Amino acid sequence: MLTLIRRELLDNLMTFRFAAAVFITILLVVANTAVLIKNYEQRLESYNTAVKTHQQKVRDTKTYSVGDIVVDRAPNPLSIFNVGLDKRLGNQVAIHHGFVPTLWDAEMHGSDTTFLNIFFAMDIVFVFEVVLSLMALLFAYDAMAGEHESGTLRLLLTHPIRRSHILFGKYMSAMACLLIPLLISLSLALILLTSTGSIFLKTADFLRIGGIVLSSVAYMSVFYLIGLLISTVARRTGPALMFSMFVWGFLVLVYPNMILVALEPLHDSAPRTKSVFAQIQQIWENFDAERKAFLTNDPVPGESTSFGIGWVGTNFERFRQDSTTLRYDYKAGARFDEIDERSQSKVPYAQNYYRFLVPLTISTAERTWIVRSQGLKDIFVHPAKIDRTLLKLSPVGVYDAATQAWAGTDLLSIQDFFDAARHYRQTVIDYFYDKEAFGARQWFSADKGAVDWRTLPQFSVERSDIGINVKRALPDLFLLLITNIVLFILIFLIFMKTEI
Repeated sequence: MLTLIRRELLDNLMTFRFAAAVFITILLVVANTAVLIKNYEQRLESYNTAVKTHQQKVRDTKTYSVGDIVVDRAPNPLSIFNVGLDKRLGNQVAIHHGFVPTLWDAEMHGSDTTFLNIFFAMDIVFVFEVVLSLMALLFAYDAMAGEHESGTLRLLLTHPIRRSHILFGKYMSAMACLLIPLLISLSLALILLTSTGSIFLKTADFLRIGGIVLSSVAYMSVFYLIGLLISTVARRTGPALMFSMFVWGFLVLVYPNMILVALEPLHDSAPRTKSVFAQIQQIWENFDAERKAFLTNDPVPGESTSFGIGWVGTNFERFRQDSTTLRYDYKAGARFDEIDERSQSKVPYAQNYYRFLVPLTISTAERTWIVRSQGLKDIFVHPAKIDRTLLKLSPVGVYDAATQAWAGTDLLSIQDFFDAARHYRQTVIDYFYDKEAFGARQWFSADKGAVDWRTLPQFSVERSDIGINVKRALPDLFLLLITNIVLFILIFLIFMKTEI
């Protein structure tokens, strides 16, 4: 067995394709890592600027009601390995009592430069998906067919050598050769990452990177075994090479794009969106009816929300309709910069109104959230999961999903930020209740002094624990391993029954 492995290993190391695999992989990984580090630093700077800007806006706000709080999602340093959804989904969201924030309410702060946009999809995993899968097939297409054509395989079997040993020797030697460019390029990438002053990797991050390496090895192994299967069946190097290139092109380039194009017309969400929006609109219309009933029955004649107060400033009450996010929320507030003395007696009526209105707005927003969250799942999340499931019929889709889970750039990891944002919204509401802000004069007027925001709880969110990454990545990693086992068994059965 050791003799076979040494023989195959030396044969592979002395080939041009091995030198090409090492050179191309290292060149692409190192070059893209340098570009991606600059891109990450730019996004990090944009994030820090956005945080400072949003905090300053809150501090400059004089009343509670118009103090929209915005929280920001920091860029993930491991997005350099697999950018996933880290740059493609919103990274800032407003915290307001009038609606419950979701992924589809988010906006983007910062933008990439034109130069960096060229390399948008060329993260390290993308290089591995394309280059290493091709190299694995090039190492495998003549592993059996070449020796069958030259007669070496027949000569080898005249010795007391098991066919299983031949297969295992070829597999181990080829995988050892493929590991060399993978490990060297990743080592150089890590050196670049750790040498920069903007990226700080923790112990858990190195464990996540280890998971990416393990997934990469399993991914390469799948393509090598596919090539070995083709080589075993074809028994001629020419047809084996041609069919290997066809399989690579279909699995890596054609199939992923074909699935996305084919399923896009099937995800027509217009009827479902209309139904969900109608339910949400009805809830807010009931809310508006309660609001008007309160104004009708309060001591002040009419339904004016200014209550006849003489003021200088703004007063607003409006519906916001946005069918793309299934959002139909009621945002109400006021700012009276100056209230004249004749209007002082009417201020308690305004206080009583907002003491009633804001809790009603909060409860209504939470009722609409129940409808809205289910609608978002049906219209956006479920179709995305169908696309992802069908993409996993190719090893590329499985590998991409696994490495996104390890890096924390998958949909579930991005949703963790919005779960934290919803929790923070409740924290802010509880803070307002503790301050009795809804019935306070400072809810709508700063004439007696501006709000002191220094005691407002600060938003913070940590990346998911390594155990959660493992839990999310293991199903896809397990699928890659099962694919390896099935392919190896299939090759073994075919090779054992083949006449040499």
